[in-house]
Amino acid sequence: MLPTSETLADLSEGQVLARIFPRLPGSAAQLLGPGDDAAVMRAPDGRYVVTTDMMIQGPDFRLAWSSPHDLGWKAAATNLSDVAAMGARPTALVVAIAAPPSTPISVIEGIADGLRDCCEALAPGCGVVGGDLSASDALTLAVTAFGDLEGREPVLRSGARPGDVVALAGRLGEAAQGLDLLFRFAVDENGVPDAALADSLRAQHPEAVAAQLAPVPPIDRGPAAAGAGATAMLDVSDGLAIDAGRLARASGVGIDFARSALGENVERSLGGGEDHGLLATFPPDAALPGGFRVLGVVTDAAGSILVDGRPHDQAGWDPYRGWDGAVA
Repeated sequence: MLPTSETLADLSEGQVLARIFPRLPGSAAQLLGPGDDAAVMRAPDGRYVVTTDMMIQGPDFRLAWSSPHDLGWKAAATNLSDVAAMGARPTALVVAIAAPPSTPISVIEGIADGLRDCCEALAPGCGVVGGDLSASDALTLAVTAFGDLEGREPVLRSGARPGDVVALAGRLGEAAQGLDLLFRFAVDENGVPDAALADSLRAQHPEAVAAQLAPVPPIDRGPAAAGAGATAMLDVSDGLAIDAGRLARASGVGIDFARSALGENVERSLGGGEDHGLLATFPPDAALPGGFRVLGVVTDAAGSILVDGRPHDQAGWDPYRGWDGAVA
């Protein structure tokens, strides 16, 4: 259930900002933080990595299932993971939130708390340095993340070579399992998400449900992979098969996964999205950094995804095809 309190309609924008700014972490790289027209950041490398991602009520989350803290945490985590996938260390977030005026201010405060806790847990030194507020029919979070390459070359999707080892850091298929559980057991008789049922389900299956609602990507493994000589890397957000296909096409190679490395539910491991692990390729003689496990090998069959040598569909999450239009 959503917390009850003053709503955004009861407060001015300045009053809302005054409630959330103290809850947000600063960035160790900031020279000037929130309060001016723009933040000023250090860029010791002379370059920076930048990415952006949105979460919109309906296609990306349901308020009956996700707490405000979950939303803030996930909005941060998904962006931090994209920075890490380039081999960079996350340094700052800029966060825009649009919400219905009837939204309790405690929801926005909870989102801020989630942003703070995720940054502190997964990317110490990264903070929120600015953003925007607006009104909307659907709660929307848009986050832009920045990162420091610290003198390293960025790890692109396009560097994999035949013979490279394919490895993953992070979970595989757990977020999809959590989403399946939510749609099966956290909805009422009409199929509408139910908060009480979701709370009960989370108590019964804490790891799977948390993997979907509040993922914990291996952020520090991105720079570690870059330092170990990763030839290509990306964040697995839409599903292992579809994202591996993107890496394969960018590199002009194929990827052959070992079925034995994909867990008990191979199809869920390949097709389930939102785990936000890091998929990377390494030279065959490289020592894999801690946290990575071998899933397969790079082949010369350009653009192909195989499992034990057999072609596999490159299926996964597509926001224009996967959403049923429901918001509640």
